[in-house]
Amino acid sequence: MKLEGRVALVTGGARGLGRAYVLRLASLGADVVVNDINLNAAKEFGEELTAPTVMDEVRNLGRRSIGIEADVTDYRQVERMVQQTLNQFGRLDILVNNAGGYLAPFERSKPTQVPPEDVKHLLDINLTSAMYCCQVASRPMKEQRWGRIVNVASQAGLKAQDDGFMVAYGVAKAGVINYTRYLAAELGPYGINVNCIAPAWILSSRAVAQGRNDPETRARLESQIALRRLGLPEDCAKVVEFLVTDLSDYVTGQTINVCGGYVLF
Repeated sequence: MKLEGRVALVTGGARGLGRAYVLRLASLGADVVVNDINLNAAKEFGEELTAPTVMDEVRNLGRRSIGIEADVTDYRQVERMVQQTLNQFGRLDILVNNAGGYLAPFERSKPTQVPPEDVKHLLDINLTSAMYCCQVASRPMKEQRWGRIVNVASQAGLKAQDDGFMVAYGVAKAGVINYTRYLAAELGPYGINVNCIAPAWILSSRAVAQGRNDPETRARLESQIALRRLGLPEDCAKVVEFLVTDLSDYVTGQTINVCGGYVLF
């Protein structure tokens, strides 16, 4: 129970990777605020919960939890979300910026083709949202002179995709990685560690629904991965555990690739 007495906020926490982070933090003793634009998002991709909601799953682990539906690309909604967290729990110790993803047509995502609306949308949901949440959540952390922030990037922010597809997403995630470094430099004197994870081919519920677990796709991807398997949400959650506990007290401003050896540099 390394996180007993701590309060964590996970954005995009109602399903998939976010849900894995929520449950891992709760299992370590933290009370968890679950944020999502739709707190019933697990139903969209057929993800089975062990209770009616993710918040109920946390409560079944003996921890307190509330759910807050908020669009984290809206600064005012982020402010209200953090204030609601402070009103409910009196503190905020851990932020996991998980909200985001590649939510745009793939076929028009090359550098010379991507339309302005896709660029803005992908930058907003992946980079701007993380910046807003970090800015607001860092205020109570600075006052208490302790905090842990984990931003979620992607291997796409480190390695260009074949033929240049998904450029706006890759640029946004590269921005998350560099923003993490800048934020770590500012917040380090306040006892706040800021780090980043960059997952690769993970079997999240959305990825499975989109075909990542199909035999042909799985075989093609596994052949590119040193460990010869696709990742599970729990593989990422374990690294988040490292970054929010005392195991990483002297680690800040870093990006950890959770990729099984897909990115080897």
